[in-house]
Amino acid sequence: MSQRWTAIILAAGAGTRMRSSMPKVAHPIAGRPLVRHVIQAARDAGISDIVVVVGHSADAVRSAAGDEVRFAVQPRALGTGHAVACAREAAAEAEYVLILNGDVPLVLPSTLRRLMGAVENVAADLAILTAEVPVEAYGFLELKGDRVARIIETKETEGIDRDEPRFINAGQYAVRASWLWPHLERIAPASNGERYLTHLAAMAHDEGNPAIAVTTEEPIEVRGINDRVQLAEAEVAMRTRILRRHMLAGVTIVDPASTYIDADVTIGVDTVIEPQTHVRGASEIEGGCVIGPGALVRDSHLGERCVVRFSTIEESTLEDGVDVGPYSHLRPGTHLCEGVHIGNYAEIKASRLGPGTKMGHFSYIGDAEVGAGVNIGAGTITANYDGTQKHRTTIGDGAFIGSDTMLVAPVNIGRGARTSAGSVVNRDVPEGMIAVGAPARIRSQRADGAEQEESEAGR
Repeated sequence: MSQRWTAIILAAGAGTRMRSSMPKVAHPIAGRPLVRHVIQAARDAGISDIVVVVGHSADAVRSAAGDEVRFAVQPRALGTGHAVACAREAAAEAEYVLILNGDVPLVLPSTLRRLMGAVENVAADLAILTAEVPVEAYGFLELKGDRVARIIETKETEGIDRDEPRFINAGQYAVRASWLWPHLERIAPASNGERYLTHLAAMAHDEGNPAIAVTTEEPIEVRGINDRVQLAEAEVAMRTRILRRHMLAGVTIVDPASTYIDADVTIGVDTVIEPQTHVRGASEIEGGCVIGPGALVRDSHLGERCVVRFSTIEESTLEDGVDVGPYSHLRPGTHLCEGVHIGNYAEIKASRLGPGTKMGHFSYIGDAEVGAGVNIGAGTITANYDGTQKHRTTIGDGAFIGSDTMLVAPVNIGRGARTSAGSVVNRDVPEGMIAVGAPARIRSQRADGAEQEESEAGR
């Protein structure tokens, strides 16, 4: 099916009711721009060739739509019929065309497949998506059974009760391309010079082959986004779907009302999401984890059996069995290897901590490479910025960093080396040695654990 279809997504409108400098279709719900939800629905319905029609704020719409679609340009806002005609060259090879609106993000792939099937499997040239909802400002269908006689514009009809449920025109169409292109040319302009797709319904009826009406699975699928209120309503609906999908796939969400999971998040079986938790961006959480309460995870990968409580994880990688929190912050570029423990009030940035390393509390590690089995005492910081440049700190396997140690980068702490409490380390500490004092002096460690001052030559 996908090789025979092209989806044309209309995204050229200004969206003035949003009261925003951002184009309407670029506004996000569940961490994804409106237009990208529509693109994904078309892909999930089996269409790989997607053309987005841009006009107003074209560059911003292109950015919101992403790199895996093609674009056509509507240079002037002359109606939906004109917008589709602008995509004719881009969609010239298609046997069928699916026309979607970039500001209707809740349409389901299963509904689109039924809309497409109505044209492929029935001797009709046109299928129109509908739902029985209060007519509000939508146009509505004049039906004869499941066939459409015409589309009636509410704003042009007197005496219409806008709260009365009717089968409305959702603005989504499936159409045979060989029928579409010549009929677009025959649409007469309205008094404002615009040409509208709604005229296609009457054309099909007059030719004796009326359009098929296809009803949505859920009425909310047809909800277009015109202002911030409708944006918030769509956000709630989309997040409810996302939470339900994860729960049915084996994820425990303790309190859905206080849990926010973005559309592109993946979560493994038997993970528990505790209340007041946000999982955002393209985060990947594997099975058996406990996230929350009060956690924020953004664009990060968490391995199996990780625990994150009351903490923030951003653009970071946690291998299996890592636990973090409460009240810690992993900033972009952090990589915690298997079994790392990060306690409370710790901050890590652009650093890698080796397997089994422990950083209990009140510490900052930035721009560092930390080995396996290292103990980082309370109050430890890497002084990684000299006012001009960032510098790296390296800590070898099995090192012991005493409480309140300041590591003035660039500095290397050797394998099995130690620092005493309160040390200010501004030179390398060789393997097996200990740094003591401020500034630190380098001493050897005796087998019985006592310290022995290093020779003068080794200072």
